[in-house]
Amino acid sequence: MAISRPEEVAQALWYSGPGQAEIRQEALAPPGAGEVRIRALYGAVSRGTEALVLAGRVPQSEFERMRAPFMGGNFPFPVKYGYATVGRVEGGTEALRGRTVFTLHPHQNFFNIPASAAAVLPENLPPHRAVLAANMETALNAVWDAAPGPADRIAIVGAGVVGSLVAYLCGRIPGAEVTLVDINPARAELAQTLGVSFAKPETAKGDCDLVVHASGNAAGLGTALALAGEEATVLELSWYGDAPVAAPLGGAFHSRRLRLVSSQVGRIAPSHRPRWTHGRRLAAALTLLADARLDALLAPAVAFQDLARRLPDILDARSGVLCQSITYP
Repeated sequence: MAISRPEEVAQALWYSGPGQAEIRQEALAPPGAGEVRIRALYGAVSRGTEALVLAGRVPQSEFERMRAPFMGGNFPFPVKYGYATVGRVEGGTEALRGRTVFTLHPHQNFFNIPASAAAVLPENLPPHRAVLAANMETALNAVWDAAPGPADRIAIVGAGVVGSLVAYLCGRIPGAEVTLVDINPARAELAQTLGVSFAKPETAKGDCDLVVHASGNAAGLGTALALAGEEATVLELSWYGDAPVAAPLGGAFHSRRLRLVSSQVGRIAPSHRPRWTHGRRLAAALTLLADARLDALLAPAVAFQDLARRLPDILDARSGVLCQSITYP
């Protein structure tokens, strides 16, 4: 006669109301067939998206499209949200036991997921840096959408995590002249670490072949359009939630025949969609993180038990935090 194993009690972060977050307990059954039990080691807060979630600013039209894998609840509140967890497989599918994996799971100390949703880390990737995988996926998809070429003059407006990763990838293109543009002069050190140039908006070189906008505000979009050269592409990576954005499309926008193009990670870029799966793209993103310079994007870790209390300050636009990492006991 089979003896059922008892449920365990996990802890997860929930956004419970505007500006409010809390850790809730939930009963967790043993992993079922084809599942693995993950014990979280590290996590990361996606500042841009999770700030909008915390503020309740996900538009109703995007409630379904904005659902993250393994999310709990429903927008606007309460919702268990997040998509950057690195952990160790401690149960379930035998072939993965003991492996360290990345998964698109909300902030939770342990959980069950299908084995197919666990991406094994490359041997040369430290687990603490692997929390950047979702951001690197977004950056990689953006570069595919933008299609930069050798020797192009490229400006990336907004030195947040995704913008910095786009600059890092573009900086590896032979002969490319890549500048990270930000209003915060302290980002110059980050740009130097990533191997690209830095400029404030008023001193950035214009006539660019490609401009990527990732600042998350309308002023940055105006800067991006101003830096674009004749018939150049401006790739818009920022997501504004329910906030209206005034884009300066008057003046010379039409006469210069600029192209304003969106990019979003939910679907693989059209240039690669016939051949690439989401799993292959995630594996590529993990491989691209095997560079110690990218540790410069990680803020000192906060303990999971302190996360709900610290989130409002972390997500404040004035905090200066790039990628807030999380450690689990």
